[in-house]
Amino acid sequence: MSGRSRSAPYAPTKLRFVASNRRFEGRVSEGNPPGIYGRTRKGWLTRCLLALLTAFLCTVVSPFLATVLAVNYTTQTTPNSTAQTENSVQQAKALYDAGRFAEAVKVLEQAATTFGATGDKLNEAMTLSNLSLVYQQLGQWTQAEKAIRKAIASLHAQSLNLLKNGDNSKQRFAIFAQALDVQGRLQLAQGQTQAALSTWQEAAKIYKQIGDEATLTRNRINTAQAMQALGLYRQASKILTEVQQSFTKLPDSPLKATGLRSLGNILRVVGDLNKSREVLEESLTVAKRVQSSTATGDTLLSLGNTALAQGKTQLSLDNKALAEKETQAALKYYQQAALVARPTTRIQAQLNQLSLLVEKEQFPAALALGSQIQPEMSKLPPSRTSVYAQINYAQSITQLRQKTTVETSSWLDIAQILSSAVEQARSLKDQRAESYGLGTLGGLYEKTKQFSEAQNLTKQALLIAQTLEPPDIAYQWQWQLGRLLKAQGDIKGATAAYDEAFKTLESLRSDLVAINPEIQFSFRESVEPVYRELVDLRLQNQGNSETMQYNLTQARNVIESLQLAELNNFFRSPCVEAKVAIDTVVQQDKKAAIIYPIILPDRIEVILTLPEQKELRKYTTVIPQEKVESTVQNLRKSLLDVAGTFQVQEKSQEIYNWLIRPAEALLSKSGIKTLVFVLDSSLQNIPMGVLYDAQQQKYLVEKYAIALTPGLRLFDPKPLQQVQLKALTAGVGEQRFGFPPLQNVPRELKEIQSEVPRSEELLNQEFTKTNLQKELQLAPFSVVHIATHGEFSSDPQKTFILTWDDLLEVKDFDTLLRVSESSRSSNIELLVLSACKTALGDKRAALGLAGVAVRAGARSTLASLWSVDDQSTADLMSEFYRQLKNGVAKAEALQRAQLAVFAKDNSPYFWAPYVLLGNWL
Repeated sequence: MSGRSRSAPYAPTKLRFVASNRRFEGRVSEGNPPGIYGRTRKGWLTRCLLALLTAFLCTVVSPFLATVLAVNYTTQTTPNSTAQTENSVQQAKALYDAGRFAEAVKVLEQAATTFGATGDKLNEAMTLSNLSLVYQQLGQWTQAEKAIRKAIASLHAQSLNLLKNGDNSKQRFAIFAQALDVQGRLQLAQGQTQAALSTWQEAAKIYKQIGDEATLTRNRINTAQAMQALGLYRQASKILTEVQQSFTKLPDSPLKATGLRSLGNILRVVGDLNKSREVLEESLTVAKRVQSSTATGDTLLSLGNTALAQGKTQLSLDNKALAEKETQAALKYYQQAALVARPTTRIQAQLNQLSLLVEKEQFPAALALGSQIQPEMSKLPPSRTSVYAQINYAQSITQLRQKTTVETSSWLDIAQILSSAVEQARSLKDQRAESYGLGTLGGLYEKTKQFSEAQNLTKQALLIAQTLEPPDIAYQWQWQLGRLLKAQGDIKGATAAYDEAFKTLESLRSDLVAINPEIQFSFRESVEPVYRELVDLRLQNQGNSETMQYNLTQARNVIESLQLAELNNFFRSPCVEAKVAIDTVVQQDKKAAIIYPIILPDRIEVILTLPEQKELRKYTTVIPQEKVESTVQNLRKSLLDVAGTFQVQEKSQEIYNWLIRPAEALLSKSGIKTLVFVLDSSLQNIPMGVLYDAQQQKYLVEKYAIALTPGLRLFDPKPLQQVQLKALTAGVGEQRFGFPPLQNVPRELKEIQSEVPRSEELLNQEFTKTNLQKELQLAPFSVVHIATHGEFSSDPQKTFILTWDDLLEVKDFDTLLRVSESSRSSNIELLVLSACKTALGDKRAALGLAGVAVRAGARSTLASLWSVDDQSTADLMSEFYRQLKNGVAKAEALQRAQLAVFAKDNSPYFWAPYVLLGNWL
């Protein structure tokens, strides 16, 4: 887990030192140039750096650390083995543990050559497996793949010969399985998740056959992560639960503490933060019982990281008190870890603590801690850990210098720390670390507005990053280069650099979380701004008509991609992919207009797509983002007041004027009947139908049918098939788990059955996960209607619907509602969730609704943004199905149903919360 320093801009002192002959020299002259560059970015680089420091704990459980060289490894004694070669392999292990990977490569290459020359095939294969792991650390994937393939081929041939000769040596088969574990790690790192899963499952068979339960447990943790990355949440959860149970049965030992810690870290990655905390606390208990200071320190660091992730989650939900509580817990864990941990772990804990103190503006404590850390860092042996520690420290003291008037390190001091980190990375031949060092140094020049030097260093960092596989850090330097060019007025060059950053992110989008799990916790700071700043540039760039159309098209495509990236980040796995082309979707409905409102720091831009018109339209409202956010928030509050009709109209007409008023003539001229919105950020939490036209004194729903979509490429909008509807209705009307009763649920389900005769019902005790899945497997349903309490949240663990026996989380929708897991297709045309709501205070809560819609696999999802009087819900649903039965399109059916409720009670509280996502036809 990373440190948490903020990289906010500051008014810098003039800084002068230039890269020359691979060294950095310079001088500082005092001065305070005016102006502040850029927008606040919350420590995105720092997060990525320390994520790499704990990569083995956060991604997969490394077989290098756990088996081949670390614990079980001994070279096989043969007549050709030499003590010198054995010592070399142990030396390589020590170098690996120290993070001196380039040196470890040389030693292992020599050892492999010696083993091969003496005919010691088994030790050669083991050494090649470890060599592959070291190559992976260096990002040299071609060499890593070549080494592991050679090792496995050799081991496979040996195994066949041994079987023919009746030799069933457990040790030899264990080595084969460990090599497969290494191959799986390589495949996962390269984004070949399905291949990694298959490889680890093959290794598991061998571990079971030879009875190696300890290593099998490690293998199953890896398998669970691969399943999670593929969206197989229930299978992954089952495996992790079994793994925890198997650890619990083991006697206390340092190995048990380490295994539990690895499990806790994996649970953090997959987003189960509460379970992560529980398992890590168990690991800490074991470590203390066996009096292992190393295990205790490592686990305290992991507990701090999980507590910090919990704090970030609570902050996103606007639970500031809980967020502060978790942050303080993280600080305490880091402090405790620093007291007992080994030197490398102690430095990591102190760095995390330092960046948190800076973020919390506890400057005296931060200054005192910073003065303790620097001399300790100088004692670290040269390694990747040391390089990253120096970079992270430089980031934190930069923030201290920015935020406090107390005398701190000078800009030259900070630059010298970064220069030292770069030189050390070069001496280690660690290109990834070198790229980070150069890029961070370039960022320092960016802050001091020495753009030429910053650009030179950034290009050096980028050149190295582009040679690494995967190029997961390249986008950071492309982004930085774009900012530098923009600051110098080179908009064309800046746009090109941002385009490259965007392309890199797109190429990594399906693998980004797997490559760097920390991304899921810093998405808003480290990924989303790339998309938004590129859109900003595209929409500023005018030019001729052809250029403007190109920029509008590109901006629209970037926003669509951002929607996909947000959903993947929400699920913490690469499970959301585009299905259809935008142009194909647009042409499906000749009476529908597509509206993209985009909230930028100083304005709202709206891109309008009209049917049968190639040209995109754009209109702009200059307004600060803070004003937009406050208006939306106030409208949301007014909507929850039954008597707040006047306040709703007052606030919603402002948003109408931003989004609809400039396009009124075009919409009328084009004969538009339906508006489809691809909404941005906070706008997702309010229903568009409530926007008020003060001139005509009409709500938008009175003028148009309305639908929403998290992205046009996610749903294929085809008309509801002209077949008799068949519905599965389910609901909970009685009080359960503290949720109040919904007395009209039985009536709601009965009225649906009267409109859709071919229906099955699961009410109260009958509505369980098991029964729901059973019904869906027995027969195809075109409609699934669920009337029960539920909540949509930006936290997938808090996005659920209530069944009789449990809370059904969003991640379970995939396996429950998709009738064909193999083809990932569905017969469900419409999923209806009545009585649900978006979480109060959660600005991104609608992500949960979009997540449900995507995860369910239904073409369309109808849901409510807040809990409504269930009598009006029953009335609306009855009318909605009556319209569907008569062949009316879904969006228009919802419009008519809402207007029917509106005719009885015009308060938006009753008729406005219902929204349709996905296919509107």
